[in-house]
Amino acid sequence: MTKCISNRLTDKQSLQVSKLASMPDEEIDTSDIPEVLDWSGAKRGLLYRPTKQQITLRLDADVLAWFRAAVPGGRGYQTEINRVLREHARRVSNQGSV
Repeated sequence: MTKCISNRLTDKQSLQVSKLASMPDEEIDTSDIPEVLDWSGAKRGLLYRPTKQQITLRLDADVLAWFRAAVPGGRGYQTEINRVLREHARRVSNQGSV
């Protein structure tokens, strides 16, 4: 049997949404999910994933070895290289050189 998934609300769901929308905020019980008032530790862009582009890049063997050794188990070294390059580009851009 195929399960049908729809983005449309049922009549019952629409009625529930309408009732909630008409309630004053003070009357909505959010005790099980309290509102976050302190956003000082929030980090912007954690869910943003820029488009990756596959290229061939030749690096000196010692540089590559350093990056591979700098990450646990050698996994994620390409991500670390990307992070370092992004930080460098950001610094240079802030100096007005790009």
